[in-house]
Amino acid sequence: MAAATLASTIVAVGLAIVVTRPFGAEFLPLSRSLANIGQTFPPVAVLALAVPMLGFGTAPTLVALFLYGLLPIFENTLTGLTNLPPAVTDAAKGVGMTGWQRLIKVELPLALPVILAGIRLSTVISLATATIGSTVAARTLGEVIIAGLLSNNTAFVLQGGLIVGVLAVLIYDALSALERVLMARTGQLGRAAA
Repeated sequence: MAAATLASTIVAVGLAIVVTRPFGAEFLPLSRSLANIGQTFPPVAVLALAVPMLGFGTAPTLVALFLYGLLPIFENTLTGLTNLPPAVTDAAKGVGMTGWQRLIKVELPLALPVILAGIRLSTVISLATATIGSTVAARTLGEVIIAGLLSNNTAFVLQGGLIVGVLAVLIYDALSALERVLMARTGQLGRAAA
């Protein structure tokens, strides 16, 4: 799951950066369509299409999680980069920063809270969605749930669901704490609380 979320983050943030630059603005509709693919097809359908090409196991599940995780990260990064205060970006231009310097030193740090919110959402969605990977022989937390469904054992189903739910809450809280730490480092925590 972490590999799929990392890949989704790299691709989605990269696409959002490209389409917010003057040279890539015309690719926004195409990029948005690519990011929407994962949400258009249910993960089960992606698994069904990926298994004949990749076989059973982890690979089809990673493809499904990758596609499913693109949209929240892409849209949040796009929102973060396009809603920056004009005065700040104008000031960065005024002091002679290049486009690359503005992106690295001004735009991404200011957009970071919104980007991290998208990553956090994508991670929790991936964790919950990963449970279906057990249907194609991937080793996931869904094994207990699937075993419970196959044996008509409600305790297994509840146990598996509870584990996934608690883990999702813990990961969400951990990523929220990381977001607060990063915001404090960039001096945005005080402004967000105000």
